[in-house]
Amino acid sequence: MWLTLLVRVFACGTVALAPLEGYLLQVHGQSAKIVPALLIGVWLFSLYRHRRLPSPHPLHLVVALLAVVLLATSAVHEAEPFTLEYLVRWVPFLVITVVLADVAAREVPVRALLAATVAGAVVAAAGGLISVAGGSLRATGPLEDPNDLAFFLVAALPLLVALPAKGKSRVVLLLLGTVLVAGAAATFSRGGGIALACALVWLIARRGIPVRAVVVTAAVTGVAALVFASAAQAELSRALQEKSHIAGTNADTRMLRWQAASRMLADNPVLGVGPGGFRQEYAAAGHNAEIDEQTPVAHNLFLEVAAELGVPGFALLVAFVAVGFVASERALRRVADRREAVAVQAALIAVLVASIFLSEQYYLPLWSLVALAVAIERRSSSKESRCAFST
Repeated sequence: MWLTLLVRVFACGTVALAPLEGYLLQVHGQSAKIVPALLIGVWLFSLYRHRRLPSPHPLHLVVALLAVVLLATSAVHEAEPFTLEYLVRWVPFLVITVVLADVAAREVPVRALLAATVAGAVVAAAGGLISVAGGSLRATGPLEDPNDLAFFLVAALPLLVALPAKGKSRVVLLLLGTVLVAGAAATFSRGGGIALACALVWLIARRGIPVRAVVVTAAVTGVAALVFASAAQAELSRALQEKSHIAGTNADTRMLRWQAASRMLADNPVLGVGPGGFRQEYAAAGHNAEIDEQTPVAHNLFLEVAAELGVPGFALLVAFVAVGFVASERALRRVADRREAVAVQAALIAVLVASIFLSEQYYLPLWSLVALAVAIERRSSSKESRCAFST
């Protein structure tokens, strides 16, 4: 019993604390790794105690092959300055994916993990709004980059659909949704806005949320935005001016980086330029197009992974995402309550759209959402098997 409790606490803590990494790093440089490390440790002990291994799933094959590609390209580019640092950043996400998929299919209720994800994002959104109230022109809160904050918030918003919405809880969910939308809006992230719009369209199309709920949330958020705008008109005007000033520059620099990533992939299609290699090779591949920025990120998850891990790594990333969607679709066909699977699908849509404009493979939402999709499929399969057996 105590082992199950520890697994639940550390699993929920891992997903809840993910968007609050900046706050944790202010406490200690390694504090953000403590809870995930404890989760992995307790999970391994649980496997040993119960003398079992995780049930095999295509997810494991994709993760294992991705690990092989990472090790291979890291070995080829071991002399590069960023290789080891970025390899060490990759590995925990692969392990956590396997762990979450296993514990969410057995010990930890999926809805608890979804609620923990939303809770962490709400705290991050509140922190972002507080940073704006404190004088920041764009919401940052626990993260340095407003676009990174928007990534977490738009990934969490669709998950509200899976949470209980009866009686007073509807009001609570509406308030939480308003905070998340307001926080995302305060980042002024265009990519985040597009991602959120796509997620909402998906939810409506899959009958995961009624149009009325979207309208009500938008109305409440709009009223709150008007109140804020009237109270902080000067600050809002300065923020809009700054955003419009840098918008064109951001578009130009993103295009330069995407072109550089494409050149790296064309020159190194098999194993890429290695983990972190985009930063190392950008100046040469980009022909020094950005004199003041020699080691940036690509601002596109797919192109950055393709440039650094080659065609095999990119194909495995696509396969990884496909595993999540296929798993959630299978779950939809088996269960009467569609909310969890549809919510995870919509959140994945938001993550993938946002990732067109951001390099976010080192943040948890992408990995945790696929893991939860697999866990939902396994739970639905288990229920179906029990029903067939009882029949």
